[in-house]
Parts: sequence; C-alpha cells; structure tokens
Amino acid sequence: MMGIIQGLPDNVVGVNLSGTITGEDYDTVLIPAIKDKLKKYKKIRMLFQGSRDFSHLTLDAYLEDAKVTWHMFEFEKVAVVSDIHWMNDSVKLFRFLMPMPVKIFSNDELDKAKAWVSE
Repeated sequence: MMGIIQGLPDNVVGVNLSGTITGEDYDTVLIPAIKDKLKKYKKIRMLFQGSRDFSHLTLDAYLEDAKVTWHMFEFEKVAVVSDIHWMNDSVKLFRFLMPMPVKIFSNDELDKAKAWVSE
C-alpha cells in the first residue's frame, strides 16, 4: 500500500510504503501526485518512507516504477527513509546513476529527512 505523507512543502511529494506495493498504487497514488506537482513546478522533491512492514513490490509495480524514472530529471532531491536493508542497499547501489542528490535516513530520522528534502 502506498499513501501520501501530509504536511510537506508544496514542491515535495512524500509517499509512505507499507505492506505490498502494486502497480495500482503507482497508478492511483504516486504517478498522479508527481504529475500534479509538475504542473506547478519545473523541479520537485521526493521523499519515500519504507515503513517497517513494507515487504515487497509486485511485478506490475516494478513495471510501473519505470514511469517514475521518466520524471527523474525533474527531481531536485530524493530522500529515502527506511530501516529495510535491501531497500537501502538498492538505493546505495543505484544512486550514483541519479542526476540529483539522494540521501538515506533511518525511520527514526524521518523529521531530519523532511527537513533535508525541504531545504
């Protein structure tokens, strides 16, 4: 399941990932939120929080994730908040390919991540 994190600046899209993420989550939550912000801003910032119960993405979610990469050059900063080792390791492995600053925070540092992505 994917949900929007409230209380962030208007140019930041924050999403919380929990349980199993499906392609429908991308189609109904993340992609519309990104497109909405890009109507107002040339560049936006992203915050992804992997809850402790986040387990995996379905195959169709991986395919939908490709739609998010189409917007990669429109991202100014990305904060990843997670205590999930495989998620953090994946971000560390691929962040050198990202054209923007990407920073990893633990779930205990959520407020710090919100501040960093907002500054």
